[in-house]
Amino acid sequence: MNQQIAVATEKKNNNGALLLGTGLVVASMILVPALAVRMGLGASLTGALRIALMKASSRAVSSSCSTDSSETA
Repeated sequence: MNQQIAVATEKKNNNGALLLGTGLVVASMILVPALAVRMGLGASLTGALRIALMKASSRAVSSSCSTDSSETA
C-alpha cells in the first residue's frame, strides 16, 4: 500500500518537471524568434538563446527522470 502511494507521489512530481520543460520548449521555438524579430536581434544571438532554452528544458526533464528512476530502483 505504501509503495502505491509513493509511486503516485513520484508521478505527480514528474508532471511539474515535464510542464517546465514543455514551457521552455515553447518559449524557445515560438517566443524567442518572435521577440528577436521585434527587437532586431541577429540570427546568431537568436540561435544561441534557443539553444540555451532547449538545454535548460532537457536538464529539467532529465533530472526529474533520473531522480525517479533512482528512487524506484
